[in-house]
Amino acid sequence: MGLFITLEGIEGSGKSTQISKLSEYLTDKGISTLAVREPGGTPVGERVRAILLERPEKSSEALDITPLTELFLYEACRAQLVQDVIIPALDAGSTVICDRYVDSTLAYQGYARSIDLGAVAAINARAASGLMPDVTILIDLEPEEGLRRATARMSGVTGVKEDRFEAEDILFHKRVRDGFLSIAEFDPGRVYVVDGRGEIASVHDSICVIIDKVLESV
Repeated sequence: MGLFITLEGIEGSGKSTQISKLSEYLTDKGISTLAVREPGGTPVGERVRAILLERPEKSSEALDITPLTELFLYEACRAQLVQDVIIPALDAGSTVICDRYVDSTLAYQGYARSIDLGAVAAINARAASGLMPDVTILIDLEPEEGLRRATARMSGVTGVKEDRFEAEDILFHKRVRDGFLSIAEFDPGRVYVVDGRGEIASVHDSICVIIDKVLESV
């Protein structure tokens, strides 16, 4: 069975960039690698992703999504992705790198949206069929810097933008970050915190050191 790696972090932490670089690094080492994202990764997931992340240009067209509805939409995407993509790839011996997973749900819908953490954890486990990552990389960054980066990135995007969470106030993003750090403190054997303030190459090197150690132990 292949290795299951997840990358987590607040908006603008650089996960997508680091996943691309890590996937290339592992492929160059001769490791079969599949990169996926949440929400998304399946036809169903990509449709729901638009509901969850896209913010219409006209406020009158915005959907009023309650925290509980948001939670179940994420879990529905996860259930489909795990069964259709992640488990088959792992069973085939591939290493899977996932952009967000159960920890994001705990941080965003649990810690930031104030849904009961025990309930979120239970629904996470059900939607994921009990599948947990072998290793999770948390790219840590101050919310102010993350939002600055995310806003700069979105300014170059034409058409529909996936920036519904960027529109939340700074206190929301601070709760998300605190949630991630609490998760890392609770599960240090799985979650490794990497300083996201450095240059892209420096962050990548830090992640590769961690992954290489994990590969040596399996």
